[in-house]
Amino acid sequence: MKTLILTRHAKSGWDDLTLSDHERKLNARGRAGATAIGAWLNEQGHHPQQMIASDAARCVETWDRIAVKLPAVEKSSFHHRLYLAAPLTLYEALKQASGDTVIVLGHNPGIGEFASELVAQHPDHPKFLQYPSAATTIITFDIDDWSTPFMGKGTAVDFIVPRDLTE
Repeated sequence: MKTLILTRHAKSGWDDLTLSDHERKLNARGRAGATAIGAWLNEQGHHPQQMIASDAARCVETWDRIAVKLPAVEKSSFHHRLYLAAPLTLYEALKQASGDTVIVLGHNPGIGEFASELVAQHPDHPKFLQYPSAATTIITFDIDDWSTPFMGKGTAVDFIVPRDLTE
């Protein structure tokens, strides 16, 4: 059994127009949202052994805020190829994973499309197909190794967005 935590980066800002899209940081709402998602993951017992993410500043900062709420993660890696990645690129990265529970952080539209393609049935949440900032899906797979084909075979265990936690 493998578990995937699939998270879109938290809300980022456009305050500094001198920054490239890749360099954009989280805004106040995003910082709070990422922290809330980290706390929720910990409370629910979703503790990844491995983290794979885009190297964009907003993904790095999202991970930093999530990670402080979780037990230490054995392996963490940031990849430029996951910046604005399509579902196939995310799939190829995840196939290289070694942890039983892995968190993948990325960007829309790819991360939301990937979530939709991974599960046999979408979670019953009105925001799932929009996959808003810091949206997080917990998906389990009845596989022993991430290299086993798993598209469309996942079970959506949970789906949450920061507003579910703060309102």
